[in-house]
Amino acid sequence: MAVIQAGKSFGTGVIAAEDGTILTAHHVVRGAEDVSVTFADGTKAKAVVTSSNPKRDVATLKPAELPEIVVPATLGGAVSVGAPVVAIGNPLGLTYSVSTGVVSGLNRTAEDGDLSGLIQFDASVNPGSSGGPLLDARGLVIGIVVSIADPGGDEAFAGIAFAVPIGAALGGGDGDGPPGDGPQI
Repeated sequence: MAVIQAGKSFGTGVIAAEDGTILTAHHVVRGAEDVSVTFADGTKAKAVVTSSNPKRDVATLKPAELPEIVVPATLGGAVSVGAPVVAIGNPLGLTYSVSTGVVSGLNRTAEDGDLSGLIQFDASVNPGSSGGPLLDARGLVIGIVVSIADPGGDEAFAGIAFAVPIGAALGGGDGDGPPGDGPQI
């Protein structure tokens, strides 16, 4: 996992490959010219956006420098309503925070219909959590956190959050299945 600073934007990323490629939310790095990452061991590096899919709100980053030991996440597959989940991120700048919940719904739409096919869950996330992994009970990454329901317009968690299924995040289509022919990670 990594903390991502992109201009004034702050978010989270997950190491998705042994070469250190990081998967994150597109809106965290959108338009930023200066992107930096801080890994869990404290290693800091500049990074470049290597691919981006605004329609899915996902992007991949390539850091200029890697920690001594790189441990990519293990990617999972399908999930069902009621399944326990864990969200890891940097909500409100509180680095490497963990929250738990359950999958509340599948194939949801968020951001006024701009994002669809999402996993709805109730683990607490807030600004800074975007781009972080949503894990299943076995610790497999099943999604990338991209949005919260924000009925008050105050960017505060209202009990509903959304993640792009990992298969869709990697370009594998609209389902919850394993990755397809998406970004080269």
